[in-house]
Amino acid sequence: MLNGILNKDGTVQTVENYIQGQWVHSLATETVDVMNPATGQVIARTPLGTAEDVNRAVQSAKSAFKPWRDTPVIDRVQVLFRLKTLLEENIDDLAQLCTVENGKTLAESKGDMRRAIQMIETACGMPTLLMGKYLEEIASGIDCQAARQPMGVFSAITPFNFPPMVPMWFWPFAIASGNTFVLKPSERVPLTQIEFFKLAEKAGLPKGVLNMVHGGKATVEAICQHPDIQGVSFVGSTPVAKLVYEKATATGKRAQALGGAKNFMITLPDANMDLTVKTIVESCTGCAGQRCLAGSVVLGVGESTYQRITQQILDFSKNIIVGDGLDPKSQVGPVISKAAQERVKELIQSAEDEGATILLDGRKTAHTTGFFINPTVISGVTPDMRIAKEEVFGPVICLGKVSSLDEAIDWLNTSQYANTASLFTSSGAAARQFSYGASPGMLGINIGVPAPMAFFSFGGAKDSFFGDIKAHGQASADFYTDTKVTISRWVKDSNIWATS
Repeated sequence: MLNGILNKDGTVQTVENYIQGQWVHSLATETVDVMNPATGQVIARTPLGTAEDVNRAVQSAKSAFKPWRDTPVIDRVQVLFRLKTLLEENIDDLAQLCTVENGKTLAESKGDMRRAIQMIETACGMPTLLMGKYLEEIASGIDCQAARQPMGVFSAITPFNFPPMVPMWFWPFAIASGNTFVLKPSERVPLTQIEFFKLAEKAGLPKGVLNMVHGGKATVEAICQHPDIQGVSFVGSTPVAKLVYEKATATGKRAQALGGAKNFMITLPDANMDLTVKTIVESCTGCAGQRCLAGSVVLGVGESTYQRITQQILDFSKNIIVGDGLDPKSQVGPVISKAAQERVKELIQSAEDEGATILLDGRKTAHTTGFFINPTVISGVTPDMRIAKEEVFGPVICLGKVSSLDEAIDWLNTSQYANTASLFTSSGAAARQFSYGASPGMLGINIGVPAPMAFFSFGGAKDSFFGDIKAHGQASADFYTDTKVTISRWVKDSNIWATS
């Protein structure tokens, strides 16, 4: 698998677009390096595609739409059943490739793969998810039915942090619904999804149903503005999510844009502290903190709880092994790029400048290559600090103290983000108060990463989500279809029932 990154002559490969069932060169004149974050080595190059690249992919998808729509849904999902089997058979190689291009550990990449496969499993249930409604005799002699119908070409613009999983939030559900698709994966991590497409082709997916185009800003803008694209999905930072939503909806498209996060984790005195601390640290540092559901600000309710979790989190974090994700001993890998590394370092410094205490400084690392940040623990964080408000996207744990659960909920509800929040407690009453009063769209009770399974919908609130319909699960059938209502009256011709 890894040898496939290079050309036959040993030079670094520039990845290709996938259009009408063929791998083709982009029209781009510029590329961006794909780097192994653990070594800084350039392992591929991604073309910064053009509007014409997008148009070619869209026209391919458009031409494939009618025959694919006319394919019975039970036949469409057979391709996904076969793809699931192929992904299972290749899971180790694909996980390794994910680690090489993203940096996360092999165990995390395997989990990423497992989630991707679960999306396909749920999309295979589209014959049930697409069922409409029927009611006879809504008036005398009149019946009514509502059917879900595919709409045409859809597209998704996906991020670097989960190369296998996040694209699968979208395209399996879209094509199972009878639509065709254009994917623009992150230019930083195109390789894993390229292998997915090769396996989809092997599974028998017809030409043109699924297309891939690479690029950056120009490609994103072309997708948002193309008149033949019916809907756009996006996952990334909040400023870009908002821009994608505005541009896509301005041209009459459906849009779901999942943005950034600032996830709070509240600990009450009655929590199981050993389990709580382990869960919090894994949430905040897993995948190097590069998860939209990663914990960020940890609030201890009461002085004794705050002091206890601070010490235990510090002790736990000191023993985390940071290294190349390909090393089975590594528990935390690097962040995605040098720019990301510098941004996290700057945010850590801002916390110290604003009066917080750095108990464990992850900027001090033994690694001389790659983009590593060690787990960082910061105490004395207050609501007015930058690090309490901005998304870090690194393995940084911020500790703050509150006097009550009410105060904790009030604090997290002031955030512009509302993706997830978690509460650690043994009290059902406290859990109910938290579930009722906390604003994020996804909540955890004694859970560090409250990620819904594929058969539930996924998405936050406030500036963490722009749109009306969220991702995967039943919501996918809503997003990728339009409901057509037919009202019927059939008048019996008395002559045809007469006997001779």
